[in-house]
Amino acid sequence: MKKVLTIAGSDSCGGAGIQADLKTMSSLGVYGMSVITAVTAQNTIGVQDVMEVSKELVEAQIRSIFDDIKVDAVKIGMVSSTEIIKVIKDLLIEYKAKNIVVDPVMVSKSGYFLLKSEAQEAIKGLISIADVVTPNIPEAEVLTGIKIENADAMKEAALMIKKTGAKNVLIKGGHRCNDANDILLCEDKFITLEGFRIETKNTHGTGCTLSSAIASHLAKEYSVKDSLSLSKEYITKAIQNSFSIGEGVGPVGHFIELYKKAGLSYE
Repeated sequence: MKKVLTIAGSDSCGGAGIQADLKTMSSLGVYGMSVITAVTAQNTIGVQDVMEVSKELVEAQIRSIFDDIKVDAVKIGMVSSTEIIKVIKDLLIEYKAKNIVVDPVMVSKSGYFLLKSEAQEAIKGLISIADVVTPNIPEAEVLTGIKIENADAMKEAALMIKKTGAKNVLIKGGHRCNDANDILLCEDKFITLEGFRIETKNTHGTGCTLSSAIASHLAKEYSVKDSLSLSKEYITKAIQNSFSIGEGVGPVGHFIELYKKAGLSYE
């Protein structure tokens, strides 16, 4: 079985972060492992508090995994400080990690800033070693400094981000009003991953889920293009089968096939 490591924050309500990553990996048939960078107090309504894990403990977690287990892919999510970002980058280079997917998480859906402002430049250091980086439109605007209002601007942003060193860049189009098309810059060619808008408020953890799916497919030795295409299919189906668990934004259906087999209802 392929083994995939997620380096990210914990989500106490289970819809995003480490919890969403492990659910996604299990659903796609790889063995998920985790390095926790922060503990959050959050629910479907929003993020109430965040406590960073020390850089020393982040390092210890990473070394524990790589010193013992072969890692076939790495997904990086919430990393809030410059110090932790540097530790992660240095160790992944030291251990010659492969199939690195960076989801540059900056702000929660409720508007809570998860990446410190002084770390916005440092995150580009992680992007520089990424095989795939997956910013949404607001994140791509922060990374590039340009306003993104159409597909041409998404392509411009992808080219700018690729110059930081990332091998492949996916600009996610979920924040666009007219469609949910993503733009992939792969091997210096643009590929449009077509999507459609799904009428649901329950989209908690979509970015975490997509990036974990990409890492899982890369670990299973799919090409970048196929990994992105399969992951787009997975997240679309998960959003179609999202459900409510509280008063706010609910999670996507990571285990929809398992839930169906068990005859479970979301009501």
